Amino acid sequence: YVVLLDPAVGKLRTVRAANPRRDRKKLCVYVGMTGLTPEERFANHKAGIKAAAVVTRYDLRLLPELYAHLNPMPFEAAVRREMDLAEDLRRAGYTVTGGH
Repeated sequence: YVVLLDPAVGKLRTVRAANPRRDRKKLCVYVGMTGLTPEERFANHKAGIKAAAVVTRYDLRLLPELYAHLNPMPFEAAVRREMDLAEDLRRAGYTVTGGH
């Protein structure tokens, strides 16, 4: 799943360091993986359940247009695809967090 983040996240030093070639005109996003539906996982982030701090603080909404075509998939494939999607978006100029 991919979460749209407030552009203010780009001011964080750790985020800037992880995205040295980011295009400030492009979106800031969080890339994650879950066995839940993306909507359920997003609700958990918002409720503070196993939440990534960056999502809890800067979340705006889900971006299904960036991940819907990938779902569903087996766990092993999802682990690799999460990293690949994060890197693909980063190469395209997005500011990316998550995607471990």
